[in-house]
Amino acid sequence: MNNDGLGEMDSPYEPELGEVPSTPGEDETVNKTGTTTVGIATEDGVAIATDMRASLGGRFVSNKNVQKVEQIHPTAALTLVGSVGGAQSFIRSLRAESSLYETRRNKPMNIEALATLAGNLARGGPFRAIRPILGGVDDDGSHVYSIDPAGGVMADDYTVTGSGMQLAYGVLENDYEPDLDIDTATTLSARAVEAAVERDTGSGNGVYLATVTDEGVDIRGHKDFDEVL
Repeated sequence: MNNDGLGEMDSPYEPELGEVPSTPGEDETVNKTGTTTVGIATEDGVAIATDMRASLGGRFVSNKNVQKVEQIHPTAALTLVGSVGGAQSFIRSLRAESSLYETRRNKPMNIEALATLAGNLARGGPFRAIRPILGGVDDDGSHVYSIDPAGGVMADDYTVTGSGMQLAYGVLENDYEPDLDIDTATTLSARAVEAAVERDTGSGNGVYLATVTDEGVDIRGHKDFDEVL
């Protein structure tokens, strides 16, 4: 028994809700996000931007208004990349684990632990090739992590995932500066998504912008890039 009386299942790095049953392989009837998602860490918070398009097998636009970023923690958000169902299931699992941790300890999980937990869930669960971005703020500052399907967790000042990543990275590599404020980073992340939308058929139909600060998470959708650029 640990000192806080919570027993041996007390680590923030392992799921507490048990394993998710396996599912069949993915085919072209599965809704996928295609996607471009961007995360930028700044001194005063994290800016996240995603497009809005979902497709069937990457060939047919099945939905033009998919919210691909969700709050999962009082001061953290996660993007949806991969199959829509797998990404939604992953977010529900991670949100539940984070809430359970906070309930048991009466404090939020720090972002590094949340990222490690996300990697463990990605590696152990049947979430169909997700590759999300996690952005969050805690006592140690602002953080951006990319999570790969094998459970790898990589921290960076900015990162991009999804089918439009090469186009979006070009914008960030050219215009990113280490001292960006969150408003400038939000505009830059929207510009990166816009660049991907112009050429990547898996991305399109507008942009969702999320700002994550020590006060919480704000998420807003925009059909027209002119509203935010």
